[in-house]
Amino acid sequence: MDRTQRIIFYILILVAGAALILFSAEKGPTRTEGPAPQTGFLAPDFTLKTASGETYVLSELKGQAVLVNMWATWCPPCRAEMPAIEAMYQEYKDQGLIVLAINHTFQDNPLDITPFTDDYGLTFPILLDETADTARAYQVRSLPSSYFINRQGIINEVIIGGPMPEALLRTKIEEILK
Repeated sequence: MDRTQRIIFYILILVAGAALILFSAEKGPTRTEGPAPQTGFLAPDFTLKTASGETYVLSELKGQAVLVNMWATWCPPCRAEMPAIEAMYQEYKDQGLIVLAINHTFQDNPLDITPFTDDYGLTFPILLDETADTARAYQVRSLPSSYFINRQGIINEVIIGGPMPEALLRTKIEEILK
């Protein structure tokens, strides 16, 4: 292969690589407006429904301490932390704790949700994020992701990953109940 053929060959490889990158890139908006939700800032509002059609609007829960937990049935850490979340919900719900477990339905099998919640005996609301709008608003990159929101609607703590031990849950819940 002479020098000209090598140059043409390398240019073709570069063009093919650029075309591959261009055509495999995610289409549509991939960024959300503003920074990711963080401690000290107002929690992004959302309106989601349960499988039975009950609607929850986060902004209407001001005055309550809210734990928003993003999860999916296929997520092992999500499965591992659910019993502790249920135990804390039972212990603190009469003091004003609300747990909103947001299933990433857009990434999950909706038929797996009810058996999952039955197996774990979950009594808090399971909300369905079917369009990924809430996941985008919260810029969720990893499951589980938990947001501890105080009575004024301000995020007190963000915990990415899990499973969260019961002691950590208790500490963070007691902080948002103040």
